[in-house]
Order: sequence, then structure tokens, then C-alpha cells
Amino acid sequence: MHRRTTTEWMAASIVVALVIVLIVRVGATPGEKLGVALRATARWSFLLFWLAYAGGALATLFGPKFQALAHRGRDFGLSFASAHLVHLGLVARLYYVSPSPLPQSSLIYFGIAAIFTYVLAILSVKRLSARLNPTVWRTVRTLGVEYIALVFLTDFAKNSFQGGVWEDAYYLPFLALAIAGPLLRLAALVKRLSQVRRLAV
Repeated sequence: MHRRTTTEWMAASIVVALVIVLIVRVGATPGEKLGVALRATARWSFLLFWLAYAGGALATLFGPKFQALAHRGRDFGLSFASAHLVHLGLVARLYYVSPSPLPQSSLIYFGIAAIFTYVLAILSVKRLSARLNPTVWRTVRTLGVEYIALVFLTDFAKNSFQGGVWEDAYYLPFLALAIAGPLLRLAALVKRLSQVRRLAV
């Protein structure tokens, strides 16, 4: 059976993002096309990020049935970076067509997450990350993924409970995943530390 390469995962993720934009362009009303496309591509990016972010924790907590997910962490992370290019293109479009300037604080807040995304993608090349001190690389990676997770969490939390039932149904599953991700990673860390202590005794 053919095993997909990382490049194929990345290509597939960006194609899905482009298809989402095309569907929105065809189906949404003229005044809503850009907003709907932004929200839809952000959710697609988030799902890929979440699988990379929480896959290892799921394997630690729940065993071998999630091991394949954990092994694909790099693929999901690079797929997220690829798909997110489409979302960032839409953000640039929004910045260009918006009648009023976007808040600078928001641009900085989300821009830092974008920078982390592509710094981590570049450093996922082992020849590059191998040149860094292992402690520095772990620190950069941890800060980066936790910051990106925080940005998704605050974005979903900010927009939840703002509308009716359908609007809440559109946000709440993603908010639940955004909350669950850090909790899973924390629980996995506690489990690993407890295992290390038991071995040291």
C-alpha cells in the first residue's frame, strides 16, 4: 500500500483549502464571501494544527491506537502551515479591501502566530534543527505551538456565544477542541513525569 509522503500531505491540505474558498465563492452571498472564506479556512487550518498539537498527547494518554496519529505529527504540522497560506492570503485580501484599517494590535497578535508557524515549518527540516542547541530547539518549538494554540483559543472564545444557535454550533466544537488540546498536553506531561519518577525510584 502506498504511504503518502509529507509533500503529498502538504499538497492535499492546500488543495482542500482552495476548494473551500471555491465553494464559498460559488455558494455564499456577495457581501459574505470573504468573511465566510476566512472563517472556513481558519477552521480547516486549525483541525490540521490540532492533530499535530495533540496527537502525541493522545498517544501518551490512551495508548497504541493513537500512535499512528502521533507519528504523523510533522506531516500534520507542515500540512497546517501549507493550508494556512490560503487563509493568510485571504487576510491580506481583507486588509486590502477593508474600508477602515485593521487594528494594529490584532495584526501583531496574529502576525506573531504566523511567524511562529513558518519558523517551526522551516526548522522541521532536520538538517536545520540539528544545528540548534537541543534545549533551544525544544524551547522555541514549545513556545511556538503553545502561542499558536492560544491564538486559536482566544479567537474561537471571542466569537462564541455572539449569535444564535446556528452561530454557536459553528464555533463551539472548535472552541471545545481548542480548550481540550492544552489540557491533553498537560495531562500527558504529568503522566510522563510520573513514569520518570517511578523509574528513578
